[in-house]
Amino acid sequence: MLAGLGALGAAGTIGVAGCSRVPTTGKAGEGNLLERIRAQNTVRVGIAGEVPYGYINDQGELTGEAPEIAKVIFNRLGVENVVPVPTEFGSLIPGLRSQQFDVVSAGMYINPQRCEQVIFADPEYVMLDAFIVPKGNPKGLNTYEDIVRTGAKMATGTAYAEIDYAVAAGVPRDEMLILPDQVAGLAAVEQGRADVFAGTSLTVRLVVEGSDRAESTEPFQPMVDGEPAIGAGGFAFRPSSTVLRDAFNRELRRLKESGELLEIMRPFGFTEDEMTDLTAKELCAS
Repeated sequence: MLAGLGALGAAGTIGVAGCSRVPTTGKAGEGNLLERIRAQNTVRVGIAGEVPYGYINDQGELTGEAPEIAKVIFNRLGVENVVPVPTEFGSLIPGLRSQQFDVVSAGMYINPQRCEQVIFADPEYVMLDAFIVPKGNPKGLNTYEDIVRTGAKMATGTAYAEIDYAVAAGVPRDEMLILPDQVAGLAAVEQGRADVFAGTSLTVRLVVEGSDRAESTEPFQPMVDGEPAIGAGGFAFRPSSTVLRDAFNRELRRLKESGELLEIMRPFGFTEDEMTDLTAKELCAS
């Protein structure tokens, strides 16, 4: 996430108040965004078409864990209409900053690099990585170090956190195959153009369902400089949107405390294991 840089996604390369590298004024440039979207009764959310984080389903409806959370929270903030603005994952932050939409609703991983460009609500989930590999995993690829050891051809998604995880393990960046999303990743592995596609464990598991040529590996914890690289996804806002971000965060905390958050996310494959009390402030500083 998203995910992968869903993650970081699916998503998914890992944010809230207290991240000192972004402006904190709530009215710079765009006024009080919360007041504006309430007056319009509409909020525009950027999505990247990544299952299960944020996508348009076969019925043409906006869904995914992040959009479903958005619908609940924005309704409680007095905004009924949540309008999707689809784009590629790598265009989410540029699109947000250029005001093509009001918030990123794509399960985006919160990390220090992104915290320099946007501000985040606290994460709604934490996620491990996994690989798409050919059936039987003939090269025995279960970690990024295995990719280095075998010289396997790696693919991953545009702007995914997995790029940095692989580079930290020793995979040459210029030798990676960078693709639009996990669906393209599955096709690349099935067609033999890549030996492995790296993404979030949930994204990978869902996309290989029904494939007779590819499978997912067991989830694993990526490491960077000897430390766990925490993949935790949340909503992103423009640096000037602190009033909206803070209001969103208060409602998100209520969902966590009541247990409603897991019930919203459960239909998309999330379990208690993916719930987290991490804060964006902690992730921005990591």
